[in-house]
Amino acid sequence: MKKLLETLYITTPESYLFERNGNICVAIGGTEKASVPISQVDSVVLFGKNTMSTALLSFCAQHDVTISFLSENGFFQGRMCGPVSGNVLLRKRQYESLADTDFARTFAADLLFCKIRNSKSVLMRYARAASDETVKQGILASASDLTEIAKKLDCCTDIDSMRGIEGAAASIYFSHFDDLLSSPKGYRFEVRSRRPPLNEVNAVLSFVYTLLSHDIRSSMETIGLDPAAGYLHTLRPGRSSFALDIMEELRAPLCDRMVISMFNKDQFRTQNFITDFGAVYLSEKGRRKVIEQWRARKRETIQHPFLKEKISIGLIPYTQSMLFARVLRGDLDRYPPFMWR
Repeated sequence: MKKLLETLYITTPESYLFERNGNICVAIGGTEKASVPISQVDSVVLFGKNTMSTALLSFCAQHDVTISFLSENGFFQGRMCGPVSGNVLLRKRQYESLADTDFARTFAADLLFCKIRNSKSVLMRYARAASDETVKQGILASASDLTEIAKKLDCCTDIDSMRGIEGAAASIYFSHFDDLLSSPKGYRFEVRSRRPPLNEVNAVLSFVYTLLSHDIRSSMETIGLDPAAGYLHTLRPGRSSFALDIMEELRAPLCDRMVISMFNKDQFRTQNFITDFGAVYLSEKGRRKVIEQWRARKRETIQHPFLKEKISIGLIPYTQSMLFARVLRGDLDRYPPFMWR
């Protein structure tokens, strides 16, 4: 199993990164603030206006460290990486499988069944802790509805109809998101809003989804898969469709649970958010707070439901990419999505 390496997040504006003696160094205002051995890092993520020396860019490429550039609000802008990893025959098989309708349909159905099951697990977890009986029964009823919706996936003959089922399941799941929140400051979810997020809860959700998306793309490229060649999400130039596919099974257990917990534990303050013409985003301090929690979350260990091995949560994207590669190579008959226990 691959060793969990760190992602270096640069959130402070006007930071300057450079290389010295095998280390990635970070300076702010001419003063060096941090130094990390490149052997401990697998990717660097820069938010907003930051700069890097050309020597560091070359150094990262040589050591297979991916560099991603995001806006201050977490919107993906671009990335730089070294030579493409993996066997070209693996990618060739991946491209061929896109035209295999039976393979694509089975993969999409398994993926969505897992997504719905993981969403149901989140609802059941908070239903058990609900003090209001009416709220509890409403959550349990929706969890039961998700079970019935998931059964319809077996009857789908095409991926378009599966997308419709996914949309219906997401509607039911998010309709109870506010029932899962008990924020002392009264933060509410209301409805899912993305571009732009219209409240604090949506701002944090979108930001954490961005962090997960980065980790999945990096894992796929490490294995040798193409993050753009997806099955459930339609192919589109510049879109990491396959990374978005794998995200679906991981959103609820890795992202949603963490975000709900942070709000319920009253970890956010007014200064952690900024408002821009009705849109709500995390401030620099807010991003740091979420990233710190995300890094701690990734270091937690669980037993992988398929491999039956203890792994760090941060290695789940890598593990799922590895399992999909095994399917393409014929070592596994079917892709095992990540079922949260």
